[in-house]
Parts: sequence; C-alpha cells; structure tokens
Amino acid sequence: MDISGCCGRKIRFPAVAGTFYPADKDELAQELKSYYKEAESMVKPLEDAQTAMEGSSNATEVTSTALKGAPTALIVPHAGYVFSGAVAATAFSCIPQDAAFDRIILIGPSHCVGFDGAAVDVLNSAWQTPFGEVQIDEEFVKQLSKEKPFKNRPDAFPNEHGLEVQLPFLQFRLKKMPPIVPIILGTTNYNVLKVVAECLKPTLEEGKTLFVISSDFSHYPNYDGAKKADLRLAKAISTGRLYEFVNALEDNDAARIKGLATSACGQAAIAVLMEMTGGDASYSYEHLVYRNSGDSPYGDLDRVVGYSAFAVYKTSEKYSLSQEEMETLLEIARSSIEGKFEGRRLSDAYEGKNLSPKLRAGGGAFVTLNKGNSLRGCIGHFGEDYPIYQMVAQMARAAAFEDPRFGVLRESELGEISIEISVLSPLKRIASADEFVLGRDGIYIVKGYNSGTFLPQVADDTGWSKEEFLGHCSRDKAGLGWDGWKTADLYTYQAVVFSED
Repeated sequence: MDISGCCGRKIRFPAVAGTFYPADKDELAQELKSYYKEAESMVKPLEDAQTAMEGSSNATEVTSTALKGAPTALIVPHAGYVFSGAVAATAFSCIPQDAAFDRIILIGPSHCVGFDGAAVDVLNSAWQTPFGEVQIDEEFVKQLSKEKPFKNRPDAFPNEHGLEVQLPFLQFRLKKMPPIVPIILGTTNYNVLKVVAECLKPTLEEGKTLFVISSDFSHYPNYDGAKKADLRLAKAISTGRLYEFVNALEDNDAARIKGLATSACGQAAIAVLMEMTGGDASYSYEHLVYRNSGDSPYGDLDRVVGYSAFAVYKTSEKYSLSQEEMETLLEIARSSIEGKFEGRRLSDAYEGKNLSPKLRAGGGAFVTLNKGNSLRGCIGHFGEDYPIYQMVAQMARAAAFEDPRFGVLRESELGEISIEISVLSPLKRIASADEFVLGRDGIYIVKGYNSGTFLPQVADDTGWSKEEFLGHCSRDKAGLGWDGWKTADLYTYQAVVFSED
C-alpha cells in the first residue's frame, strides 16, 4: 500500500537503493563504515605541521592538527558506491559529527530530463532512504521557488540519483540530520547559473548551511586520459576562480582526449558554487583525493569515470590583536625568559595576567630574539594545540635556551635583547605560487618528511623577489633544493608581528 500522500505529506522513495548502494539498512551501514575507514588512509590531513625554526632546517619535529571546523561546501561524486564511495567518504569526513547546520542544500545535474533553469523539490515533504526519512526545509523551498530561475519540474526528481546517493553518507555521519533543499540544474547557461548563484549566495554567507555539490568528473576516456583531464580540472577548482575552471574545461575539450564525453557532468553545479564564492579570498578550495573507476576492482582501464573530492572552507576575518593584547604577550615572553634565570615555573609568566578571549584561543606563534641588528634566537610552532599566551611563553624560553644555532642566552644579555612576536593565522593550502603574496604571506613548504618556513617579514628583511623567497626557503629551510618548492605542497599564512622596539 502506498501511503506517501497520507495527511497531505508526500515522500520521495529511493530510486537507486539496491543498485547504486545497498537497500538493506544494516548492509548499508557496514558498507559506509568501510568507506569512512578507507577514507582515513586516502588523504593526509592538510593541517599537519611541524615545529619550525626561523633560519634553520634542523627544527625539532612536533606534529599537531589544527581543527578547521565544518566546511562551507563539499564537492563529491555520485557514482555507485563500489566505484566512488571511498572518495565521497573522504569529503564527508571533513564534517564534524556534531556539526549543526540549519539545512543542507544539495545541487546536482539533471541526468533524466532536460529543461532550462533550476528545479527545487516543492512536491515532497521528505526523502526516504534505508536509514529513514530526511525532511525537506519546506519554508526555504517555498521562498526559493518564487525566484525567477527556479522551475516547477516535479519530473526532475523521482529517478534522479545524483542527490539521493549523498543522503546515506550524511545520515551516517551526522549526529543530527538537518532538513535538506534538493536542487537540480537543467542548464549550463552561465547567465542562468549566475542568477541561481545570486539567489543562494546570501544563504552561503550566513554560514549556517552546508552546500553539497554533486558531480563526477571525466566520462569515458581511458585511465591515463582521465587522469590528465581530471587533474587539470582539479587544479583549476583549487584556485577558487571560476574563469580558471572554465578555461580548464575548454582546455580539456581542445586536447581531444579520446573517449572524453564531458569533463564533469556536474560542471553547472560546480560553477554555481564558484560563482558564489568568487572574488572572496576568505574561501579556500582543498582537493582532498582523486580516483577513477579504473581503480576499482569492478572497473576497467579502457573506459573510466573520474571522481574527485573537495572541501571548501571559509577562513575567519583578518586576524588582529589590540595594543593591550600585544603588550600582554610581550610581557609574558620577557617574564618567561627572566623566570628561567630565577627558577620560576613557566606558568608564573602568565598567571594573574588579564587574558582576553583571543589570547586564550589556540594559535601558533614565533618568538624572535634580536641583539642589536643580529638574530639571537627564533623558534616557533604551527598549530592550535595551546592557547596563544601559553604558546608565546613556551616559544620565548625555547628561543632563548633551545635554539641550537646559538649558545644559551646569558643573564647578562637580558638588557641587550629585544623581543619580536609573530602570532600566526591558520595555514591555508594553495594550488600554486601565484596565490602567494610576497610581503603579506609566510610560506610553509612540505614534501615527504622535509619542511621549512619563512615568516612574512623575511621578505622585507632581505629584499628578495618571490622566486628568491621561495627558492631560499626550499633550499635552506626545507632541504629540497632551489626548485624543490615547485613539486612540494605549499601553504601560506599571515602573521601579526609586533616587538618591544
């Protein structure tokens, strides 16, 4: 008996349960558990960082993971789970399990019907999966359906798999599943997509909604052709710039890769997201992992489909400290060093201080000691595993007594040194050196077990060009050679720099 319309409620039942993913609840849970476990080994956490010393490649290695919080958006594949399940799980793993969203907006291409515009599901009150019902944010859908680009196309949803396959991942991951807003795009017309983006952008900027963009990548080239096309597209998406994405699509077409039918079936959905975030440098796109169906035991190498996962984060506003906060940290740093000579505990340097919420927050810092015009010691630490005030106290003592390039600081030198502190913003992975701004950004270069960093102010101190800045850091700090940065992972950060002088 079909009671989906009982009491005025209509429910969309699964179209691809039993084909794209298991229809049995317990079997589905076991399969998802295996994908999430596999995802843990598929991508190295992008925030892992090592303690680093300004001017030296011999820093003590201390690894920590900086928690970024919930992403703003994810780009995930929508193939059968045996092909793309682990890639999708890598993206969904970026969501904290206790994350609380007002809603999740799912956007994907239409595979079943053709139409001009966008369709939002105004017919149903909920979507059913083997894990139970997922409610639709009916009030939000009602308001959205009044906007010009959104069409009443109830035929777009019943057989569409692109959004449906995302729901079990979300239900399994989140402790509390919010309501959803399913959107299907039937066009790649930029003018239409731009209006769709304009309608959704205010919701994105509120920061209370997760956007899930559903797209597979290359369709039907051979294994090597897919990798070439997909990684070109992934590099473009990682820039966050829509024109780079469009250029990559055109470059793939121009390359005439045999068998390539499309570079991304959900290119319109990706374009909507990039249009919403475009021009705002606070959004960062992180390419998490890539595979294609040829990597699955169920696929072949002659005709494949590509799968990439991305997480999009919005960084906080430009980091700053008040004059009082800076003075407090300088007092802590000097007291920490003086306390070592007096046999006092490290905590004596900050106990009783007026510590603002910002100083109590986790953050990385470098402490530099200068004697006249010469460096006397500098040690720092990336990560957010200690409050800033504690980090400064620890790094001040380390710079004075643990920097192996110098002898330990003598008490007689206390009056001759000046202290400079650099409080660091979170690390941001960049796709190329084009995103690095000399004089504004610090650079952190990582390849394998080698890493090194230069603080932003090194550019002013040396007068180096960007090429020289990167080359010196790569060779002198990371031990990768002058051009090693070109094949390494690059991260930027900014610093609030202040001193006693």
